[in-house]
Amino acid sequence: MTVAPLRKRPAWASLEQHHKKMQDVHLRQLFADDAGRGEKMVVEAAGIYLDYSKNRITGETLDLLLQLAAQSGLREHIDAMFRGDKINVSEKRSVLHVALRAPKGATILHDGKNVVPDVHAVLDRMAAFADRIRSGDWKGHTGKPIRNVINIGIGGSDLGPVMAYEALRHYSRRDMTFRFVSNVDGTDFAEAVQGLEAAETLFIVSSKTFTTLETMTNAHTARDWLVAGLGDQAATAKHFVAVSTNAQEVAKFGIDTANMFGFWDWVGGRYSMDSAIGLSTMIAVGPDNFRAMLGGFHEMDEHFRTAPFERNLPVLMGLLSIWYNDFFGAQTVAVLPYEQYLKRFPAYLQQLTMESNGKHVTWDGVALDYDTGPIYWGEPGTNGQHSFYQLIHQGTRLIPCDFIAFAHTLNKVGRHHDMLLANVFAQTEALAFGKTVEQVKAEGTPDWLVPHRLFAGNRPSNTILLDRLSPASLGRLVALYEHSVFTQGTIWQVDSFDQWGVELGKELAQRIIPELESTQEPKLAHDSSTNALIRRYRKMKGSG
Repeated sequence: MTVAPLRKRPAWASLEQHHKKMQDVHLRQLFADDAGRGEKMVVEAAGIYLDYSKNRITGETLDLLLQLAAQSGLREHIDAMFRGDKINVSEKRSVLHVALRAPKGATILHDGKNVVPDVHAVLDRMAAFADRIRSGDWKGHTGKPIRNVINIGIGGSDLGPVMAYEALRHYSRRDMTFRFVSNVDGTDFAEAVQGLEAAETLFIVSSKTFTTLETMTNAHTARDWLVAGLGDQAATAKHFVAVSTNAQEVAKFGIDTANMFGFWDWVGGRYSMDSAIGLSTMIAVGPDNFRAMLGGFHEMDEHFRTAPFERNLPVLMGLLSIWYNDFFGAQTVAVLPYEQYLKRFPAYLQQLTMESNGKHVTWDGVALDYDTGPIYWGEPGTNGQHSFYQLIHQGTRLIPCDFIAFAHTLNKVGRHHDMLLANVFAQTEALAFGKTVEQVKAEGTPDWLVPHRLFAGNRPSNTILLDRLSPASLGRLVALYEHSVFTQGTIWQVDSFDQWGVELGKELAQRIIPELESTQEPKLAHDSSTNALIRRYRKMKGSG
């Protein structure tokens, strides 16, 4: 399907005109005009209830956004992804993270081959290994069972596993310790091994190429720590496993390639938490819970693939993001999970969303003349209410919000959960409707204080409600955002699956490292600022 440039699609022009009508319409008026709005603008599917009624939209807005999706070839692009077409155009790769959670017996083709059997072969190997660790059958170099697991990775090889572990901690082995190392800052590693016994510690090194600078620096430091603790280089084989595709480098490091778990170039790092990258997650929660998480992913995949767009959760969320980003000029989205176990979820979404759609050219290489990739950020409620909600409520910036909540808590403690959910509903109500001058004055507020206590309202939000946080619901939630990102990227015509923007700084760092470490004064050829910083650091470093 040939798709016109974004600004030349008829629906885009219609949305620009429609926005002029909508920009000053208040949510108070929209709800007053339709008493049933809160029951109509909802979708329930795949275990998720989405209330999008507190958005600055009408039925006409939705119709135009859906027309934009159709004119952007969204249906065809979805089909192309599931079909295995090479939609990652700059790297000429298929995009098949959906195959990672496809059930046995499914068929998803890559270059004419069904990849699902390969996926399940790796899952079965992961499950067998996880069971050996969890049962104590796997013994370390000294014969002791493993009690500590440290995942070494960066980017998607870290953010996915650490988010999933924290999210599913309720289901994890409490007699085992799980820690995560990503930063090349030595403090990260030093704190991760603090108080651990080498004889009981397993390292999972996650790097597709086994050459990633930060990951391999930490891996070599981990090996040095282990050998220092156990006194034998051969101990590496019983205390390290690899998630990689580079068998030669894995063996060179000292890891038995029988303990190497592979994945594929059609899996992007930020989409890989349900591949072998999730080995630490599987060890923590067990194979059954890991497979339940995959089931949740697949349920959302099928909903996204088959549901009509007007009832399609990821499509609606993606279109709403387009509406605020490109027509209202909203530069950020706040993700606010009212669930302590999801404390790392906003950080996880930062990579998923901003690495995917933080692009400046179309997939054809044409410079963009519209905004893409809003900034995602957030913290768990109710902590954020005493931090940044002030700006969301009364600041000068428009910040659409996603509130995530669960009907049932995993830890029933007194009235806590009712209080937590009351805050969810109160915040979305306050953001939408605010408090008028008349209401503030009716409370006896003196005139001079009225402006300070005024809440303009008209701040949009989605409320995402699930039954309880479980492995399956976590899978549904992650896939919801994955496909929302895909929806946005398709409409913007950007490649959501490459990440060239992370390369330049890494390349320059490789050049600078020897200039910092050299015992001789290096000849520097950077800009004057970088040269001066290198010299200043060398001087400070030399002074001890």
